[in-house]
Amino acid sequence: MFESAELGHRIEKAQYDRIVPRLRADLLDAQFDLGSLGRFSVLVLVNGVDGAGKGETVNILNAWMDPRHIHTHAFGEPSDEERDRPPMWRFWRSLPPKGKIGILFGNWYTEPIVERASGRCDDPALDQQMEQINRFEDMLVQEGTLIIKLWFHLSRQAQRKRLKALESDKATRWRVTAADWKHFELYDRYHSVAEHVLRRTSTGKAPWIVIEGTDEHYRYVTAGKVLHDAMRKRLAQEARGWHARVNAAPLPPATDTRHLLNALSLRQKLTRREYDAQLEREQGRLAKLVRKTRFGKRALVVVFEGMDAGGKGGTIRRITGALDARQYEIVPIAAPSEEERAQPYLWRFWRHLPRRGRVTIFDRSWYGRVLVERVEGYCGESDWMRAYAEINDFEDQLVRHGIVLAKFWLAISQDEQLKRFQEREKTRFKRFKITDEDWRNRKKWPAYEHAVCDMVDRTSTEIAPWTLVEADNKYHARIKVLKTLCGRMGEALD
Repeated sequence: MFESAELGHRIEKAQYDRIVPRLRADLLDAQFDLGSLGRFSVLVLVNGVDGAGKGETVNILNAWMDPRHIHTHAFGEPSDEERDRPPMWRFWRSLPPKGKIGILFGNWYTEPIVERASGRCDDPALDQQMEQINRFEDMLVQEGTLIIKLWFHLSRQAQRKRLKALESDKATRWRVTAADWKHFELYDRYHSVAEHVLRRTSTGKAPWIVIEGTDEHYRYVTAGKVLHDAMRKRLAQEARGWHARVNAAPLPPATDTRHLLNALSLRQKLTRREYDAQLEREQGRLAKLVRKTRFGKRALVVVFEGMDAGGKGGTIRRITGALDARQYEIVPIAAPSEEERAQPYLWRFWRHLPRRGRVTIFDRSWYGRVLVERVEGYCGESDWMRAYAEINDFEDQLVRHGIVLAKFWLAISQDEQLKRFQEREKTRFKRFKITDEDWRNRKKWPAYEHAVCDMVDRTSTEIAPWTLVEADNKYHARIKVLKTLCGRMGEALD
């Protein structure tokens, strides 16, 4: 892919001075239209050879457009806060909202290339990372993000010349580091790895654009034109009604009335006396587990889903009763805010991931897309169909990072739900828990059951299994959750 980027492309200054005023105006117009429409974001990934002018080009793009609506991020070594989370956490936090442009250099391609070129990983590991990146970028595109990937290239000779020129000038000497020269010594290896990476990740939805970095005028104009043309093309598509397309086989319909949920024996027996004794014991186990030194290198994420009045709140309170209030966060998930709607769906969940040694409890979660959004029609079929794979990828990243992930579905019968609804209406301090929407949702019980069965079938994995909890008896449900949680924690910390 690099052959055409070593042909000595140049733009003379006189020609550059003629092109730039019009290009700047065009970019500003496109940026204004992007912001006015507010339907999609633009993500510019800047990568390439050291000394090829990446930073200078980013500065030029910020100067040519309105920088107030450009989110520019340069990633170096991860901070302690970033190391405490899965590697993609810091990139998710930097995604631009709809209507904005985000420029990321030192992004998710940098570390895999450096790791492979320096011999710290092998080809299969690199290819696995590239497959993960392809899926991640495909998800962003399906969410509406316009991805523009720019690779700035220099030949070995041109890179040496560029580094020496920068180093010899007092004003630019700071740009050249020992790491740059170290990378130069491994130029052939970096070139080979980069070529492989670009070929594996240059897709129809997010292709790489290779720009020769020798002549600054050429690289500035080329980058500006690529950005402008991509935005204009997408704006035109939006005017015609652009939408993501997913070609997937439909889920099989329910062919009988027997399924995971109605196969459960919901009325488990546990007396109040037995409950009190077991609660004290299981809370004590959990408290000891989270105080272990080894837990300081892990984190715990607990997910609660279930029908309305399933007992999620009460169960969560029994878990937090065993924890130090400084150690945990409860994240209640409701309808997304304006800020959250401007980002890819999983963004609002990534932002709440705990640091090592901490606990995050989600009262409802990322499964809303394949449950309430599916049943209520808040998203298209293509959105919730692809969500199963995206959720599995997300949870895989959590577990690989060392997070203990426990997922609970609290199952109750329709009769028990009706009883609890009526109790809530009669009890003054529980009235806030019951709404007209809760009553309305009861009418869609079969649709929710079908959605839950599909969800469990497609997202109960070996590393992140679902635990179905028989919850007509609240005492039994709380103890089963605590025992399961302690078991998962014990296995992880042994």
